[in-house]
Amino acid sequence: MRLGSGPEIMNESPGFDALFLAFQEAVAGQYSLQRELGRGGMAVVYLARDLRLDRSVAIKLLPPELAAHAKLRDRFMREARTAARLSHPYIVPIHAVDEVAGFVFYVMAYVDGETLAQRVMARGPLPPAEATRVLREVAWALSYANSQGVVHRDIKPANILLERGTGRAMVTDFGIARLAHDNDETAVGELLGTPEYMSPEQANGEAVDARSDIYSLGIVAYYAISGSLPFTAPTTQEVLAKQVTQAAPPVTSIARATPHVLAEAIDACLHKDPAQRIQSGEALADALAPALDKRADVPVPIRAFLDPRKMVTLIWYPVTTLLPVYVVITQDLDRFFGFGAGPVAVGGVILCLTSVALPVALLVKWLRPLLKLGYGPNDIAAVLRATFDRKREEYVFEFGAAPSRRERVLSIVSVAGVTACAASWLAMVMGASLDWIPPLAFIGGYVGVLSGLLSASTARMRTGADSWWAQRWEGAMGRLLTKLASLNLGARAAAADRPTEMAIAFSAQALFEELPKGVRQSLGDVPEVVQQLESQARAVRARIEQLDVTIGEAQSGIGSGRADTRGKQEALIAELRHARARAEERRADLVTALETTRLDLLRLRAGQGSGDSITQNLLAAKMLGEDVDRLLSGHAEVDATLRAGGRERTPV
Repeated sequence: MRLGSGPEIMNESPGFDALFLAFQEAVAGQYSLQRELGRGGMAVVYLARDLRLDRSVAIKLLPPELAAHAKLRDRFMREARTAARLSHPYIVPIHAVDEVAGFVFYVMAYVDGETLAQRVMARGPLPPAEATRVLREVAWALSYANSQGVVHRDIKPANILLERGTGRAMVTDFGIARLAHDNDETAVGELLGTPEYMSPEQANGEAVDARSDIYSLGIVAYYAISGSLPFTAPTTQEVLAKQVTQAAPPVTSIARATPHVLAEAIDACLHKDPAQRIQSGEALADALAPALDKRADVPVPIRAFLDPRKMVTLIWYPVTTLLPVYVVITQDLDRFFGFGAGPVAVGGVILCLTSVALPVALLVKWLRPLLKLGYGPNDIAAVLRATFDRKREEYVFEFGAAPSRRERVLSIVSVAGVTACAASWLAMVMGASLDWIPPLAFIGGYVGVLSGLLSASTARMRTGADSWWAQRWEGAMGRLLTKLASLNLGARAAAADRPTEMAIAFSAQALFEELPKGVRQSLGDVPEVVQQLESQARAVRARIEQLDVTIGEAQSGIGSGRADTRGKQEALIAELRHARARAEERRADLVTALETTRLDLLRLRAGQGSGDSITQNLLAAKMLGEDVDRLLSGHAEVDATLRAGGRERTPV
């Protein structure tokens, strides 16, 4: 790992050279050097064993020829101590800063894994979801460092480690970091940093702040998602000139499959003017949050609305029913009743309008419960866009980014089919009475629709910048359907009035999706348990509301009837109140279980928790769920008693 410019050498070789042996002699009894991990222009990194604490560490050594320069040595020690102050889950911790027998070095945690640079070089660009997670974790690390007054100044893929197993990103090499208020000159006239990742102000030798690291992180993200850099040139001077004068190409021009939220965040990091960039790591992490949060399991009302079976009904009912009916009717009317082509065409138009009106009516019907709960077209669009982005990653991996020959052929067939259908309709409107016109219209429409769907099924996913349906829901179509569905709807819940259990479950699912794949697989029961707890909490909430109505009705009629009847009513009301109190307690328990799961996931994502605690809490949550099921069964018995007229009392 190096401090100056130029490529870093990560050879992980034994490296038993003269420097290795001399340094081992100097630290004997404290550290046992095992091998060389990396070497650059201004530092050598060794894997070693801390003998006193019995753990693996990485030791970064300032070579003796550089340590001989007092200014370099003092700066190395000062800045290492500055970095040692940082304690964050996404920053490699420094355990010690020392000078022994003329060797100047610091000791940091050893992270078993690979650098982001090695990951991209070995397996290509990161999938958008993984790139977003890594970018957020580094952004949080930089936000914390900046809050401590530290600017990294050399953010690059080689300084971002990906922990094996968890995939956690950890920032390392704060070796050229400076305190934000430090005005000392750089040593021996060296331009510190890496030209390909330098901000314009850093390339100009100007003062830098946290926004310089944001620019560098933007280039890191550009490289991680595309495998290429926005600025390259044969010489360092040319690279620096481009950093200062040229605008970075949009990331989607290189990696078309990049989700729009991620692409917008990367482009916003790369403004030349620091005032126009994203201003902090925390702001960058917030800007990226929708790219991950939308991947979480969505609330039940939206899941029900976007049920694939409903979508199939919308598409296939008019195609498989109305069009064949139209063909039969038009041919029979013309052949047996002699209506002529004009009236037949008008009848066909009416049937086609009906084929459009029916799906609209169904959408309005399904949309009303969603609007009643406070959701809207933007919520639907967010889910559709999340599905689009996820499918795009899968299709790009499986089929590549360019349309296949089959898709190109089907697109041509689709255009031909639609053209034939339109020509047939025009002929009928103009008065033509040829027998082949209705069948041609029917076949042309079928060919156009089916081939169009087949050709667009994967090509749109891979080549489109955004979900077509998400854009429709956010546009005029969504506004029109919302207006129709809102007629006589009554009061609607505000978005902020969504049930607590739904909000917590949504957050827990989002945190789970942010965990590395291996961790998610080891905690495979989490989504199901969270959904179960959310569903049961909603059921108990609905039961409480139902009990409130029932108690109110019972109280309103308690003054009439005989004394023995009133006694039974009062006893039943007391029992209902007891049932309501138990239901309220269980709902609180369910919300607590959801919140406990969410906090466990939050600790795990921050590198401070363990899967064991989550497993134990999941077992407790399942037991709680069984108790809630028994409670709801008891409520069903009370309902049966009420339906029987209150003649019996059934304990709850």
